[in-house]
Amino acid sequence: MDVVWGEDLPVQLLVLAVAAVAAPLLVDRVERWVRLPSVVVEIVLGILIGPQILGLVQPNLLFETVSQLGLAMLFFLAGYEIDFKAVRGRPIGLASLGWLASFVLAGGGLWLAGVDAVLIMAIGLCSTALGTILPIARDSGLLAGPVGPHLMAVGAVGEFAPIALLALFFSEGHHSGRTTFVILVVGLAVAAAAFGSLKRSARVGRLLSATLGTSAQLAVRLSVLVLLAAVLLAAEIGVDIALGAFAAGICMHVLLAALDEREEELVRSKLDGIGFGAVVPVFFVYTGVTFDLDELVSSPVALALIPVFLAAFALVRGVVTFAFFARVLPRRQRGALAAFAATELPIVVVAATTATERGLVDASVAAAMIGAAMISVLVFPLVGLRWARMDTRAVTAEAI
Repeated sequence: MDVVWGEDLPVQLLVLAVAAVAAPLLVDRVERWVRLPSVVVEIVLGILIGPQILGLVQPNLLFETVSQLGLAMLFFLAGYEIDFKAVRGRPIGLASLGWLASFVLAGGGLWLAGVDAVLIMAIGLCSTALGTILPIARDSGLLAGPVGPHLMAVGAVGEFAPIALLALFFSEGHHSGRTTFVILVVGLAVAAAAFGSLKRSARVGRLLSATLGTSAQLAVRLSVLVLLAAVLLAAEIGVDIALGAFAAGICMHVLLAALDEREEELVRSKLDGIGFGAVVPVFFVYTGVTFDLDELVSSPVALALIPVFLAAFALVRGVVTFAFFARVLPRRQRGALAAFAATELPIVVVAATTATERGLVDASVAAAMIGAAMISVLVFPLVGLRWARMDTRAVTAEAI
């Protein structure tokens, strides 16, 4: 689909903004019947206003740029959200082993099925949409419970490992230092995680605190600077911007640990406001705008592949996670963790789009994979929250 400048660009921009605002309002209206994640409504609205239905918004260079910024912000916030003090040790160890098992299972299954693009398809199947599920888990209180550290660990590995592999094997750049850059970025993120529990800097803490309530807003400005620098550097070298954004989020979390807990929460809320209040919704709405609905509905094979991909997400990430945490969490809490682990979207979009552009898979197959990922965001978090509510009721009943 070509990306063009539209003559009615201001009108299209307004329609896009209306869709972003309408999504949480619609979520609130239907909450009495079903609890929908806002991102699902944003994508559906994007499809509705896009060129294949109402035609109110066309693929556009400006929207593409803002959408990529939203994607970067989504991964930045995901990296920033990870509390390495909480996930270190057994949670991150089990999450890493579980992801490796998922990758082997996905790769082996695709190879046995005779799929040509085994690596990139396996990368897509083994991802977890950490940036998408964290707001849902946090708003429901799940993140603050016993499942929280394990969910954060599973999501961190399930998002970071696929990003690194995509950057290493499927980047568009031909810079001689590309591989070195990927290794350095991965090493930087790991180092930041390792030093996340070091003693806080009093000088940095005073400087950040002094400007937090003023127009200077050093912490927020520094976060935006680090994000943009990491994204631009990644783009210049030729690796996926998501890798730089995720690593930047991890580094900023470590740096802003110099703040006290209340101030750090205030900075997080401001970054959430910039991300989820502005640019991240544009990414999801624009994903719907550019979604190839005609390619999907015109192919019976593609439609049949949607439940296949959905089942693959559940098996590769959900069942494997459920099994690996058998000795750590009770059954209902593992069910909640497994359902959230099987929720996929942003990396699937990147992997499927890259595979299509390089001729590795048909556009209809990529559309089916993205469609299944959209459904996973709708279904699996609801299943996870249901498991969590069942666990809460069981604990309450035992207490009585």
